[in-house]
Amino acid sequence: MTADVNPVGEGATLRQAQTALTEQRIVAAATGLFLADGYVATTLEAVARRARVAARTVYVRFGTKAALFKRVVDVAIVGDTEPVDVLGRDWMIEAMTAPTLAGRITAGAAVARQIMERTGALFAVAQQAAAVEPLIAGYWQEGREGSRHAQRVFWTRLSDDGLLPPDTDLSWLIDTASVIAAAETYLLVTRMLGWDLDTYQAWIAATWTRLLTGPGGISALPDPELVDEGSPDRVPLVVAHPAGQEVEFVGGDGGNPDRQVGELPV
Repeated sequence: MTADVNPVGEGATLRQAQTALTEQRIVAAATGLFLADGYVATTLEAVARRARVAARTVYVRFGTKAALFKRVVDVAIVGDTEPVDVLGRDWMIEAMTAPTLAGRITAGAAVARQIMERTGALFAVAQQAAAVEPLIAGYWQEGREGSRHAQRVFWTRLSDDGLLPPDTDLSWLIDTASVIAAAETYLLVTRMLGWDLDTYQAWIAATWTRLLTGPGGISALPDPELVDEGSPDRVPLVVAHPAGQEVEFVGGDGGNPDRQVGELPV
């Protein structure tokens, strides 16, 4: 009868669920404090108070503030505390298995957008913290390497599936796409240009597409109906905007992603 009431493993499963719930509370509390107060001003004691757990619990689980911050960023990148990395997520698998090149680029740009939507503000905190905390600087570099690895897998899969143009320089493509998708690049374009997430996503899709019309790719062939005859150097690239519109990136004017097809420059 005892076995019926308390089956083998039930206690362990309950403890695991309680541990996971506690971690979620700590991560949520830490996320709010890091965003509100910054890395330096946030303490593990303050995190414990906000999470309503003992300070010892935070120290035992994470050890250091740097380790806690890394966990906060890692959770934000993938969207939850489940032990599944970026490459194992459904949305990344979809981006790597779409049947066409355009479909994969579109899905890949959507992946970049959702990661930055969840993590962009934390990346800004991390960038500042890396200047004063060697452990964060090390984690920042690990993040760069992880992002580049994901880009290598994404573009290599496209090559293996025969979806890239003939004679594409895969190494060059991976290197350049990695820079475009880097956290530093997102922070730069949002700060310098004031782009929102829709514009960022459209730019990622358009720029990745243009990589395939540059060195090692195929020649760009403009649509005669879209080229301004008075400006032969203006080669438009039309991509799908996340809001359902078409966005025109025009060579020769800086590729302003705010311009819509048929709209005069201002």
